Amino acid sequence: MHSSPSISLSGLGFTWPDGSSQFTDLSASFGQRRTSIVGLNGSGKSTLLRLIAGELTPTTGTVTTSAPVSYLRQDLGRHPDATVADLLGVSAAIRALAAIESGDVAPENFDAVGDDWDIGERSIAALAGLGVTGIGLDRAASTLSGGERVLAALAGLRLVSAPITLLDEPTNNLDVRARGRLYDAIGQWPGALVVVSHDRHLLDLVDDTAELRAGSLRLFGGGYTEFSEALRVEQEAAERMLRVAEQDLRAEKRQRIEAETTLAHRARAAQKSFVEKREPRIVMRQRASSAEVSAAKLRGVHAGRLGDAGRAVEKAESRVRDDRRIRIDLPGTAVPAGRRVLHLGEPHALELYGPERLAITGDNGVGKTTLLHAIAASSGPTVFRVPEVAYLTQGIDDLDSEETVLEAVRHATDATPNEVRAQLARFLFRGSLAEQLVSQLSGGERFRVALARILLADPPPQLLLLDEPTNNLDLQSIDHLVEALEAYRGALVVVSHDEHFLGRLGITRRLHLDRAGAEATESS
Repeated sequence: MHSSPSISLSGLGFTWPDGSSQFTDLSASFGQRRTSIVGLNGSGKSTLLRLIAGELTPTTGTVTTSAPVSYLRQDLGRHPDATVADLLGVSAAIRALAAIESGDVAPENFDAVGDDWDIGERSIAALAGLGVTGIGLDRAASTLSGGERVLAALAGLRLVSAPITLLDEPTNNLDVRARGRLYDAIGQWPGALVVVSHDRHLLDLVDDTAELRAGSLRLFGGGYTEFSEALRVEQEAAERMLRVAEQDLRAEKRQRIEAETTLAHRARAAQKSFVEKREPRIVMRQRASSAEVSAAKLRGVHAGRLGDAGRAVEKAESRVRDDRRIRIDLPGTAVPAGRRVLHLGEPHALELYGPERLAITGDNGVGKTTLLHAIAASSGPTVFRVPEVAYLTQGIDDLDSEETVLEAVRHATDATPNEVRAQLARFLFRGSLAEQLVSQLSGGERFRVALARILLADPPPQLLLLDEPTNNLDLQSIDHLVEALEAYRGALVVVSHDEHFLGRLGITRRLHLDRAGAEATESS
């Protein structure tokens, strides 16, 4: 019995095999509360969960957990031989139970089963409790939808009931109904819970928010809304301090110029007196020597003040965050309002005209991604589309890791390198960032490259298909996606379970798929 499960990080450091450092001296502790970890893509949120779970070994420092840990990963069911039982974490017990029932009385089988003689029934019940029914434990995990894989793994966590639970992007691919069940579960979660997510609703259900930024972890009380407000107040104060520091620096520069001007006037006057021999030579030399000493002291004082003012500006700048926005114009993507962009025959019976924005929604496993694939491939007589179509899949796996950002985008356009660089700057790849290798980019940066390659293509797309585009994106990257789509003037079809994201896109119509195969369209 673990009365107070806890996690302690002390001087934690982790370096990848290629020598890149993720953390150097990270210290924090999490008790029997619900804590979210937020931060930019590439900041190390998933790496930190893997260190806590024991999947990775720290390079320096320690990770201490006072109780057993269960861990929900992002890459569920990727192994070709993985089954539903593997997702649940009960495959060993299920195999041992089957062996015993077939007459194998080896002691290791009884050890594997323990007291869980009803593990099969409890597993099916746990799946049903999250809305997953009609799925056998021996079914291949690869045949499940992304949302069904997540739900099966969550059901496994319920079966284990470990005192410490780690969740990495648990709402990825979950439909609205499944998200509701997860929200209810998190609201009543026993023990210590640490969750990484970009789901704003989920992030508001926690007790504390920990921000991972530049290798440091800061803990804020409350959910994401409270964290955002605290950050806003902090940044306003930091910007005021920066303005004051910059004003002081300008004042010091003016005073130094004025002092140098005064010294120059004195030097010219002394030189003129020396040439005209107005006073004895020894007196003028003494005065010149004294003036040089005074000038040196004055310059030293101003140099010190100027240095102090410069350091104050640097310190103030370090506290102000770089709030960069994507600002692009995409007139080539415009499509006339009366132009038919997409026609779906039976059973969908849907037509899309002009710059309409269609959201495809529905429960996990009803075929949303399958439908989007069919539209992208223009398969069958039921699909009609314009020639300029772009499709951004969930995986973003068609980027060449050995190419630079500039090279990856140039493939899609006849523009000159300088023209592409100018456009990439608007996608926040400024200067040398355009020369970075794709393999060195974070998930959010890779997404921006894929988005830039699609939107800057020649000819540009007039129909854009997006499949769960917010999966694995941090909140800032989602903001960047929304900013880019605000400039897009063509038709848009998006599959997403993220209602907050859909609400920001200006969706004009919805196509809802259900398990019975019926569809209903509605205007937003």
